[in-house]
Amino acid sequence: MRRYIGIAARGLAMGAADIVPGVSGGTIAFITGIYEELLESLSSLNFGTLKSLFTEGISATWTKVNGNFLVALFSGVLISIFSLAKAIEYFLEFHPHLLWSFFFGLVGASIIYVAKQVEKWNVQSILALVAGGILAYYLTTLHPGENLDSWWYIVICGSVAICAMILPGISGSFILLILGIYPAVLAALTDFNIPFILLFATGCIAGLLLFSKGLNWMFKNRKSITIATLTGFLIGSLNKLWPWKNVTHVYLKHEGKEDEQMINLIEYNQLPTAEFSFPAPGSNGLVTKWVVADPQIGMAIGIAVFGFALIFLMERFASKS
Repeated sequence: MRRYIGIAARGLAMGAADIVPGVSGGTIAFITGIYEELLESLSSLNFGTLKSLFTEGISATWTKVNGNFLVALFSGVLISIFSLAKAIEYFLEFHPHLLWSFFFGLVGASIIYVAKQVEKWNVQSILALVAGGILAYYLTTLHPGENLDSWWYIVICGSVAICAMILPGISGSFILLILGIYPAVLAALTDFNIPFILLFATGCIAGLLLFSKGLNWMFKNRKSITIATLTGFLIGSLNKLWPWKNVTHVYLKHEGKEDEQMINLIEYNQLPTAEFSFPAPGSNGLVTKWVVADPQIGMAIGIAVFGFALIFLMERFASKS
């Protein structure tokens, strides 16, 4: 029982990480020592499990798929996700600069941690790092579409996001952010939008079953290249997490309805400054421009440093444990 309580506690930490678009639940599993058991357990879930259920019985099948471990872990994950969604949604709406600063710090520290897991840096690993960085940067420049209400799009987003959620280094919430559905997922969790949650969960289950075997094989046979690619992906993702952005196009979801929601479609990174123009006295109507720093810049930097330090504190705690 003590072991499963500990696993559930790890699940709580993974859920908190998964809902934050900056650090991966897979990273938490990695640094708390349960990642390989998680992959092995997920890999055992397949169509053969149904056959085993009829031929060997419920008890034997449950043991084969490590059922107690999975239930304890994902119970913690779900509790954490549902309890934190409202807080994240609030900060996303009213304090976006501070929230993105925290995420930026988390990812910055995760880059260092994940890179340390590469057992052998060679030409292949470096090429994988560069390729992952270029791919991630390109993904961050894409603009989300406006088909965010389509059932098939919700399922696809779920299947892609869950794959990222179990990868150490890639945040599933970050992928949802790129796909433009992150605010909608948060809203569904806080409002208990059951149809949306069921569609998203269907995609998650499908992606998990299809992806876990391939990832398990990659970690066993191409570990350094895999982790180097993940490190590059994290480096490229920093472009999306830069706190200060200039939004040029938005999309109104459910326009004109009570649950109308504004989603940023096209945005560009900018420095934390703002320009103010006004007629200067005694200058014959000439306009003087003053560049003024964002008043929250000091707080944003402090929060980013806190997020950076948090990853290293978790790593040290996990190493001592």
